[in-house]
Amino acid sequence: MTPKAPTPLEPAPLHLQVRDRLTDAILSGELRPGTVLPAELELAQSYGIAVGTLRRALSVLTEEGVLARRRRTGTVVTGRAPQLGLRFLIRYFRLHGLDGGLVQARSQSLSVSIAPATLAEARALDLSEGAPLCRFRRLRLVEDVPVMIDDYAVQAARLSGPVPDTVPAQLYLHLDQVHGLRLAAVRELLSAELCPQAAAALGLPDGAPLLRIDETAYDAAGRPVVLALHHADTSRHRYVSEIR
Repeated sequence: MTPKAPTPLEPAPLHLQVRDRLTDAILSGELRPGTVLPAELELAQSYGIAVGTLRRALSVLTEEGVLARRRRTGTVVTGRAPQLGLRFLIRYFRLHGLDGGLVQARSQSLSVSIAPATLAEARALDLSEGAPLCRFRRLRLVEDVPVMIDDYAVQAARLSGPVPDTVPAQLYLHLDQVHGLRLAAVRELLSAELCPQAAAALGLPDGAPLLRIDETAYDAAGRPVVLALHHADTSRHRYVSEIR
């Protein structure tokens, strides 16, 4: 059966596109903590937008803690972990340095497969036992050191486009843009765990304590569509959640 085409997605407002481009530059290290942004007119011209549009983008990033407005200095990259909202959860790495600062991570795809849902997964996703799930497994590395292993299970029936051969670096963004599967909420449960299998994948001894994150993602109708299990080494990193 030929998969149906994904529903066309409306482009984000221009100021939010600029916000995302600035955030990408900050999180990639192109704009490092302490960097003073160019004057608003110069920066707006470099993006080919109106100054008013740029100011809206800067205001959003200031509210999120990524930028700070300082008298006599201008707009400065703070280096703080961004406020943990759904946008950052979907697009960016969630672990940060021991000082709370941003770190760069890369993704290494481990496997992609289709397998039936277990009884526990079927109950969590409100499916019949044995319903097909698309499973993604990947490793996250910081400075080439493994720090997190991710396991995702996505309802195969909700995928409207081709399943990738490798795990996308930004899986949730891929589900949105390719399959039209927009997430409206994510619920996480955090605990500490000894998991020899995950520890081995991270190059750690069997007795190394790991941060376990059980994650459920919901669509706009409140239906669970994705289950995820993350195991992270927090000996050099911290999970940061900034609440305002």
